[in-house]
Amino acid sequence: MSGVLAGLIGSFPAGAAGAFESIASASGTGSSGTITFSSIPSTYQHLQIRGTADSSGAGTQQDLFITLNGVTSASYTWHQMRATGTGVSPSGGVSLTNASVYDAVTGNSALANVTAAIILDIHDYASTTKNKTLRLFGGFDNNGSGQLVLHSNLLINTSAISSISLISGGGANWETTTQFALYGIKGAA
Repeated sequence: MSGVLAGLIGSFPAGAAGAFESIASASGTGSSGTITFSSIPSTYQHLQIRGTADSSGAGTQQDLFITLNGVTSASYTWHQMRATGTGVSPSGGVSLTNASVYDAVTGNSALANVTAAIILDIHDYASTTKNKTLRLFGGFDNNGSGQLVLHSNLLINTSAISSISLISGGGANWETTTQFALYGIKGAA
């Protein structure tokens, strides 16, 4: 097995190693529903947030709201596909005040010891000529009854992104099991 893994690692093109750089990380406190990354340097091509998210909400699935640069005007549009073991449901919306990712994380009250995983990409975040595009992949497993979420969002705003807030829906707090890590992705050399 290690020979196969070494072969795969060795097949990546030169420059792939170190393409991701850690910028910051944050954990839930159990007493706040907002985690913010601020003073984000503009030296990368794209950003990625990886995390495990669990809120104090009562429902099985809880919402995740994202604001960029504190923008809360009706400038966000989105579409989402959510799949469970029983079906797939598409949804979308326009003119929202945040990037709304519905049913993306778990509620600790309903699903104790089950935590959702997410990967959030923000493309061309430092550009001042492009609107901002977000893409999220996430989900959780609850002994085979979990779900997957594919989500994309557009912020109609060309300002470079210097802060990102991750907000637990429904006024719930981020549990201490919640951890988010922000990475910068380098462009082609």
